[in-house]
Amino acid sequence: MATILTDTSRTFSEYLLIPRLTRAGQGVDTVNLASPLGVVEQNRLSRFSVNIPVVSACMQSVSGADLSIALARQGGLSFVFCSQPIDSQVEMVRQVKAHKAGFVLSDSNVQPSTTLAQLIELMRRTGHSTVPVTDDGSATGKLRGLITDKDFWEYEDDLSRPVEAHMTPMSDVIFGSDGISLREANRLLHQHKKECLPILDADGRLTSLVFKKDYEDHRLNPLELLDESKRLCVGAAINTHDYRDRVPALIEAGADAFCFDSSDGFTEYQFEGIRWIREQYGEGPIIGGGNVVSAEGFDYLVEEGGVDFLKVGMGGGSICITREQKGVGRGQASALLDVVERRDAYFEETGRYIPICSDGGLANDTQIVIALSMGADFVMMGRYFAMTEESPTPKTSINGQMYKPYWGEGTQRAQNWQRYSDGMASRKMLFEEGVDAYVPLVGPVSEVLETTLYKLRSTMVNVGADTLAQFRERAILTLVSEQSVVEGGTSTVFQFSTTRDAEEGRWGGAR
Repeated sequence: MATILTDTSRTFSEYLLIPRLTRAGQGVDTVNLASPLGVVEQNRLSRFSVNIPVVSACMQSVSGADLSIALARQGGLSFVFCSQPIDSQVEMVRQVKAHKAGFVLSDSNVQPSTTLAQLIELMRRTGHSTVPVTDDGSATGKLRGLITDKDFWEYEDDLSRPVEAHMTPMSDVIFGSDGISLREANRLLHQHKKECLPILDADGRLTSLVFKKDYEDHRLNPLELLDESKRLCVGAAINTHDYRDRVPALIEAGADAFCFDSSDGFTEYQFEGIRWIREQYGEGPIIGGGNVVSAEGFDYLVEEGGVDFLKVGMGGGSICITREQKGVGRGQASALLDVVERRDAYFEETGRYIPICSDGGLANDTQIVIALSMGADFVMMGRYFAMTEESPTPKTSINGQMYKPYWGEGTQRAQNWQRYSDGMASRKMLFEEGVDAYVPLVGPVSEVLETTLYKLRSTMVNVGADTLAQFRERAILTLVSEQSVVEGGTSTVFQFSTTRDAEEGRWGGAR
């Protein structure tokens, strides 16, 4: 007969944290939210860490290039979805890696003969107001000048005239030489009161651009997640079908970490994929495995597979219906506690610390806090980011409210049947394990994360913790009853609803 577990499958909403001593001098400004993403070997630092404990889900409606850039600027990491052709995923990774701590590869360029009409169309399409003019119209051609939207009048000038008749010629362009430091580049911008500084090589070819606005942006985002070359970091999702072709291309593009995208990672297919990457590239690549919901799954992918981090969760996402469709899964809190307990025992046995990612089952900011207190090193979310300005889906108005479409990787719309085909890449999807929906637009990533992370830091102060490691050590959790949930609400007063109130509670069920 089947083995029956006697414990209850529990969710994050069933727990509360007990306050601990807050020390004098503690405050939200002193809390460090950095967290490892790679294995932490005894007496060593992790090979890769994030500056905030947040990553975005490997989903078509979530992790595109724009969101990856926005999240990296806040200190987190996106995993660009793999349910697309290899070339298009590689291009998304390259777009993120082109952002180099102030040195940006120009993606809007024209030739001297380009007409003003063509220039205006390019500016509207890209949103850029400053465009380099190169001899061949490429990002690395010889620079002939610069043109901005202030150099012509759209409704007064003859739009059939060439750009060279209106541009600032090279003789008047202030530029920097390739190899210049960012500090010196910014000094030139300040000294000459310029908005853009082209960087040229010895032959006069354009290598990158430095913008005043990027300097200001960096000052506002000190936690930017950068690689050794000062480029923004980005992760990439991979599957168990074409990793032999996809992984080499993504490594060449500069991907900083990989994550197997699977609803159930406790399979020989994923094990074989992990071992192949290790055999080809050694311990270099950061590899995430999963998803798993038990200590048994942890042992298989960590002890035998050799992953750097492990995703925990099955069926808890807001658009995931795996439990409903197949009767497989586990309450997210129970799954996380089981895997964390095994992770901690494994650390005691071997001295190797395996970071854990809690993926799914997060209905609000409070539950993110609970997941991290239970032992997750970071959380992966889908709906949370699908609602932001930078997610890759178009805005749409429904009854006067702005929304964005959001769908699971297990839907017909995603056409991602490989993820659910048990190793059969050609098998069609016979039933869906996700839904197709709309979520309200809530604003840019920076604003949404600001509130979430402030709540997290504030809670950590309540527990007397300065780091996430201390938070896990000091956390004391208690189960809650239905009546205690009622008691903690606002059942005895009349409460005015505001737009901000709606936004604070609206992202329930985020993956």
